[in-house]
Amino acid sequence: MNWDDARIFLAVAREGSFSNAAKRLGVQHSTVSRRIRELEKKLATPLVERTLTGFDLTEAGEEFNISACKIEREILSIEGSISGQSKDIAGELRVTAIANMASSVLMPIFARFCTAYPKIDLRVQVTNNSVHLAERDADVALRQTNTPLETLIGTRVATVSSAVYASVKYCDALRAGRAAETWIGVECCEYHKTWTKKACPQADHAFCVDDTQLTVAAIKEGLGVAYLPCFLGDSDPALVRFRQPEDQHDLGLWLLYHRDLRKNKRVAVFRDHMVREIKEASALFEGAALTSG
Repeated sequence: MNWDDARIFLAVAREGSFSNAAKRLGVQHSTVSRRIRELEKKLATPLVERTLTGFDLTEAGEEFNISACKIEREILSIEGSISGQSKDIAGELRVTAIANMASSVLMPIFARFCTAYPKIDLRVQVTNNSVHLAERDADVALRQTNTPLETLIGTRVATVSSAVYASVKYCDALRAGRAAETWIGVECCEYHKTWTKKACPQADHAFCVDDTQLTVAAIKEGLGVAYLPCFLGDSDPALVRFRQPEDQHDLGLWLLYHRDLRKNKRVAVFRDHMVREIKEASALFEGAALTSG
């Protein structure tokens, strides 16, 4: 059995389609399809049944999935226990972070890490979705949550506060009674989506966005008010707070990694660097850098 065959099968089983599995693995759709067919031929049994909406695992496929998961856990456990243990700290470190945070407040921190550890190849990917740390899609994840997964370990490195922001001109018009309060519809994350729905239950949004940077741009154009993390809103002179931060909207910023990597030196030095640097910037994350709104 070629482990790479099992790895491709696991990606298909987890992603639910050949195309999504191909994206996850960084290969062509045709490669995934061909390798699954070859694997089925080797095992002399079908593993997937094609349907109109995708596919279902056969009984043999379900059994193979269980066995392949066990093999994967053993391999990843071995990799985690022995990788990154040499005295010379070098090699690849894959980090996933939220896009708006990675491209702004975290980028100088990443840059200083690269300067301090030039032999570590830092690979940063951005996503607002859950990352499969247990399956080693990434080594470390920086995530905003108040309920981190119990299967992961990590450190709460900061509290991220949010407030309602408006453009300077629009905010002046609102406070002077020259404009009506309009909310921008946001779907960049479940937090801002939920908070916006509560603040504007009628959901009569004339303009909607699905990315935080688009929210910033829309606010600047005077299209309405919206929630933003304070590290973004307070850093832009074109924006002002329309409403101050509330404790109920505070989120923990966690640095998370799999248990198998707790002794990995690359992960350890990255963790220590991020904890130290983010602590120094805590006022920006907590919205305390701005003394008045």
